[in-house]
Amino acid sequence: MKFKPILIVAGEPSSIFFEILFKTIKNNKFRSPIILIASKKILEKHIKYFKYNIRFKEISFKKDIKKIYPNIINLINVEYNQNRIFENISKKSNRYIKKSFDIALEILNKGITNKFINGPISKNTFLNKNFYGITEYLAQKTNSKNIAMIIYNKSLSVCPLTTHLPVKRITKKITKSAIINKVYIVNSFWKEYFKKKPKIAVTGLNPHCESIDIFNEDEKIIIPTIKLLKKKDYDILGPFPADTLFLKDNRKKFDVVIGMYHDQVLTPIKTLFEYDAINVTAGLPFIRVSPDHGPNEQMLGKNKSNHLSILRAIQFLDF
Repeated sequence: MKFKPILIVAGEPSSIFFEILFKTIKNNKFRSPIILIASKKILEKHIKYFKYNIRFKEISFKKDIKKIYPNIINLINVEYNQNRIFENISKKSNRYIKKSFDIALEILNKGITNKFINGPISKNTFLNKNFYGITEYLAQKTNSKNIAMIIYNKSLSVCPLTTHLPVKRITKKITKSAIINKVYIVNSFWKEYFKKKPKIAVTGLNPHCESIDIFNEDEKIIIPTIKLLKKKDYDILGPFPADTLFLKDNRKKFDVVIGMYHDQVLTPIKTLFEYDAINVTAGLPFIRVSPDHGPNEQMLGKNKSNHLSILRAIQFLDF
């Protein structure tokens, strides 16, 4: 097989995933075959509801996983009982989602593919308090110690040093080693997948990179670490105040911005590109990508959801 398949976990049954996947498949052709892990019953209900002519063939991941069919969805069925096509998100789907991830990880571990997409997952119900996000969930499942969450757009990407942490816990996680590890992962990822050395900007933690406190993280931690990384030949500058770094003339100088916390860099990137961005996890044994949005319950069944992010996710892995 010239192109390895793209493995997709549909995720939360009550989400816009099938709608945006149908729109993507209907209007685009991909070189890589698609393996979808989902409930056959739910898939059939959505095909009928949205009136899309979507073709699929059920396969067994135990027996004929190497028999992948082109130009059609290769479905691995995971049983799930859902009375209505659109139900409220609840813990009822947790076992179904976990089994879907378990099957996906088994396939990835076998080396059948290294391309993985997961559809929207409800963090509140599936992850609860055990994990901060799917990024951390997959890191634990694969025993990956150093990972990076990258919100990617070809014009500019961002990577938060800390991911799904409450704000009050952020400062304790900002360390010299944490910054070095994140820069190393981002730099390695760009060199491996884009064949280039990325231009990296780093934000400060405090407004204007200043603090009235005795201990200023920008002066004591971030600036010395950037100086060290520059000596190690990384193309890196900073720290920059986050409130001006994303201005047009500033952001065009860089490939990726490493910020100190989640909303510091995700808010501007989503404002700039909206659905034209994807969530990439670097540092796993495979390439994990997900559309950069959640289940979007309020849009269920309306057939008005923007499918650009899932399109970009599949295009990113179509090599």
